[in-house]
Amino acid sequence: MEPGRDGRLLLLLLLLALGAAAPGEFDPYRVLGVGRSSSQADIKKAYKRLAREWHPDKNKDPGAEDKFIQISKAYEILSNEEKRANFDRYGDAGESQGFSQQQHRQFHRFHDGFYFDESFFHFPFNSERRDTSDEKYLLHFSHYINEIVPDSFKKPYLIKITSDWCFSCIHIEPVWKEVAQELEALGAGIGVVHAGYERRLAHHLGAHSTPTLLGLINGKITFFHNAVVRENLRQFVENLLPGNLVEKITDKNYIRFLSDWRKDNKPHVLLFDHMPVVPLLYKLVAFAYRDYLSFGYVYVGLRGTEELSSQYNINVYTPTMMIFKEHIDRPADVVQAREMKKQLIDDFLSQNKFLMVARLTSQRLFQELCPVKKSHRQRKHCVVLLTGEGEKFAEAYEAFLTFAVANTKDTLKFVHVYSDRQPEFADALLMDEEKYHGRSAVVILERRNNAGKIAYKALEEPWQGSKEDNFILLDLLDQLRTDPGLLSSETVVADLNDELAPMFLIRWFYSTLDYISDCWDSLFHSNWREMMPLLSLLFSALFILFGTVIVQAFSDSSDTRDTPPSGKEETTAKTEKNDASFSKESNSRIPKKGFVEVTELTDINYTSNLVRLRPGHMNVVLILSNSTKTPLLQKFALEVYTFTGSSSLHFSFLSLDKHREWLEYLLEFAQDAAPIPNQYDKHFLERDYTGYVLALNGHKKYFCLFKPHRSGDEGGTLGSCEDYNALQHAEARGKSSCSPGSRSIKNKLHKLSFWMERLLEGSLQRFYIPSWPTLD
Repeated sequence: MEPGRDGRLLLLLLLLALGAAAPGEFDPYRVLGVGRSSSQADIKKAYKRLAREWHPDKNKDPGAEDKFIQISKAYEILSNEEKRANFDRYGDAGESQGFSQQQHRQFHRFHDGFYFDESFFHFPFNSERRDTSDEKYLLHFSHYINEIVPDSFKKPYLIKITSDWCFSCIHIEPVWKEVAQELEALGAGIGVVHAGYERRLAHHLGAHSTPTLLGLINGKITFFHNAVVRENLRQFVENLLPGNLVEKITDKNYIRFLSDWRKDNKPHVLLFDHMPVVPLLYKLVAFAYRDYLSFGYVYVGLRGTEELSSQYNINVYTPTMMIFKEHIDRPADVVQAREMKKQLIDDFLSQNKFLMVARLTSQRLFQELCPVKKSHRQRKHCVVLLTGEGEKFAEAYEAFLTFAVANTKDTLKFVHVYSDRQPEFADALLMDEEKYHGRSAVVILERRNNAGKIAYKALEEPWQGSKEDNFILLDLLDQLRTDPGLLSSETVVADLNDELAPMFLIRWFYSTLDYISDCWDSLFHSNWREMMPLLSLLFSALFILFGTVIVQAFSDSSDTRDTPPSGKEETTAKTEKNDASFSKESNSRIPKKGFVEVTELTDINYTSNLVRLRPGHMNVVLILSNSTKTPLLQKFALEVYTFTGSSSLHFSFLSLDKHREWLEYLLEFAQDAAPIPNQYDKHFLERDYTGYVLALNGHKKYFCLFKPHRSGDEGGTLGSCEDYNALQHAEARGKSSCSPGSRSIKNKLHKLSFWMERLLEGSLQRFYIPSWPTLD
């Protein structure tokens, strides 16, 4: 055998061995446990079963989260016919950016019988072979909407949008990894979105290229536009935070700052440190606890803080954090550490979120301080001082505060309420008795449920703060530990007024400022694709304004030149014009019958009424249940009656109780209107689809969707009650029943007639499907 031939044979065997040793590629069929010939229904059923089994909230296995991500990825590929076909042909779903399918095949092919995988060259482009540090930060659409956005009101998030075959993503990865670890330790949130697998989320965030970095705080998105270096990213996150979180404190303003506890109804926190600027860690903590605490910062190296430092015996070389409550001459709690860690600060602040005798200023605060009892072992009682404002009640309040400090326990919370600011609450507890008028009173209560039911007992005499009052209250609390039945009275209290809520004009002013700021930022930093809606709106408004002025100018000049026609000629012209337009627009819609024919869509007439429906014809289907059938059909007939003259429209209804699976399969193709039930939607089997209307085109295989009108929306008329018989007999209006339940159900189809107008105009969005599912 020739040496050259032996060398080629050896090379071939080596390549085959390497290919056999290479790790297997991702196989969605194997992950879901279905065959390559499985139908979409089988794939969907397998996905739902595995998603329930491996959901991280239900499955505590350490690998449950990774398995769940694989299940979601597999379903995303197999539920899309194009991705599934690409995978069946090439072993890839075709989501890699920058390479076409032909290039992808050429990359793997070598001569006629040799194939290479990119793992042979150890290229880091594929996400499965990259650094796995990003995996714990991966975000999905539902996870982002349901958890990340609400959590952004407690901490800012730094989010990276990346993809496969992204050279710039590889370039910034070392900096990103370092900054992500640093910011996460300080208390910021980190997220990573893979644009290939989460295109919907990337589009929702406004990311049109990779890599893209953005910040999220209070549900608002801000894009990062500077060089990706550590200092810029830290400054970007710091700039996301409000500027008034931490107040600079000196000898001149510390008394005013600490005395604001009465107005703010919050403990006040002071951090003493030798850094000239407020640390980012402290700002992040202040943002997280801004609803409970007010924060101040003292730079101990600054001239003008000596009195403050000596007043509280501060060690200038060690960072010190103090919490002040009702007494500003001494701190309620202190912590010192050479390195302030987030966990240490969180533990310290979480134990001091409230004043010793906090004032109930809102329902949220009432629920936190006086939680509903969950069991006999978790009983928590609130001792409430009902008092007033001013020097007249100061002595009674000071006595109550002294009693609360001396008798603090985990099962007791001491609070006070201004009776004139919460009159309904005070009247419910004191029953408007004459002896309490203009005087303070003490009530011991326990919340029984979230609906406002409480059990309570009031001291028989008004609270004056005397020793006798103290002994009586202490004796009642001792009896309460052994006899919970001591709280013999029960009542229902209404929700408390929010005393500290800003006025409407102030909230409107700040909302306007935020909107202007967003527009200004978008004008100078956003790309043209993001700016197009704003520019289109601006130019449209200018065009309409300019056109109106021009038309008005020409009409005024023409009116002065032309002589006005006689009244008879003018009336004749208007009549002819109205008649012509009416005959042109409504000839095809004049109802031919005095009623609306609505048939039920069942498995018997399904083929003739939908699958084999004649070209150009549509079936308008109302979704209802057995309990809503009568009111919805009445309202549906009333809304579509004027369109029954069109021979191309047919009207049916579908029972949600019988055919929910068919409807959910159809709505998957309109994901924006009804997202695919997933791991974050725990109640998808209970979703109410009654009132949905589908216009089905059986020949072209698409449908248009009408979502029901919700009660309380603009234009809703809950007070009206109409019946279809009113179209022919005015007397029937007095006979039709109109209960509040039927009103709210009928109101779901509010503005359906306008939707029908758009349907006939062809301006509605169309959702195409590959084939009509069977109706079981």
